[in-house]
Amino acid sequence: MTLAEIEQLLQQSVDRALGALAGAKSADELESCRVQYLGQKGFLSQAKKSVGQLPTVDDKKKAGKLANDADARLGKAYDEHKQRIEAAAREAELAERWDVTLPGRRALRGRRHPLTVTADDILDVLGALGFVRAEGPEIEHDWYNFEALNVPRDHPARDMQDTFYIDDDVVLRTHTSPVQVRAMLAIGKPPIRVACYGRVYRNDHDITHSPMFHQVEGLYVDGSVTFGDLKGTLQVFVERIFGAKSKVRLRPSFFPFTEPSVEVDVSCFSCNGTGSGGATVGDDGRCRLCKATGWIEIMGAGMVDPEVLRFGGLDPDKLTGFAFGIGVERVAMLRWGVSDIRLFFENDRRFLRQF
Repeated sequence: MTLAEIEQLLQQSVDRALGALAGAKSADELESCRVQYLGQKGFLSQAKKSVGQLPTVDDKKKAGKLANDADARLGKAYDEHKQRIEAAAREAELAERWDVTLPGRRALRGRRHPLTVTADDILDVLGALGFVRAEGPEIEHDWYNFEALNVPRDHPARDMQDTFYIDDDVVLRTHTSPVQVRAMLAIGKPPIRVACYGRVYRNDHDITHSPMFHQVEGLYVDGSVTFGDLKGTLQVFVERIFGAKSKVRLRPSFFPFTEPSVEVDVSCFSCNGTGSGGATVGDDGRCRLCKATGWIEIMGAGMVDPEVLRFGGLDPDKLTGFAFGIGVERVAMLRWGVSDIRLFFENDRRFLRQF
């Protein structure tokens, strides 16, 4: 075969291939053309093999250049027709699936979760009172969670029905109080004024309790901290969170880590502490929120037990302090009249968009 014959064969192959590529209407037809003309057994490949039959090296170089040029020309044509077919397929799909004349849909606006709003409000109030935020591990050693808080081995809080145990000495923390001990050990020198916030875990589950919930605890230790300082702090706190007319009532109670200990009540913000009328009045005229008592329990508090101060590396003969703890979910339920704590964790947008 001569150089002229190979040149003619290449030209014929290119012309047929270009015509076939131009006539392809789908990706399958285009692929068939590629195999037929550009594949290993295609017309162009057969023409390239004829180059080796030429008698001289010069003819082989010329024929090889002609074959490469034909290959590049067909490759470019294949890419162009591939893009053409893909663009046509996209247009057909859009024309079939979308009506561009329809009005657009408004993007949904995000909102902060009500528990985040509540926690931020609580921490802002405590921050204004001088409490510095502190955090600790959620997987806690028994010593920090119980022993250092004056909770002996036989205390009911250690029962498996209340606490999630990982092993004998490691638990999911049942309160944020271990952060208080860690803060005392880390800071060492008074004054110590921290607000401990985070998730806590207890084996309890109903409409008002969750196995996982959030707590904020305040701790203040200094040379002459009194019970009056505690009550004054709580009074300012409830005024900022529940309203300027809110009042505080303290009832004797017991906690292993405080002495004396109190339950803290706030005057009902629905009936203004009267026990009747208000936004949650029942058929009998009594306030449902406070059960006609005029008061709502919100937290526990007390003066830090001397033993806890010792566990925190402080001298109880020279220092005193107070502590209080409040559940974020509890405050959120009271503020917005939510009756089921589980609603906060179900991610129902119909519920969350109200806040």
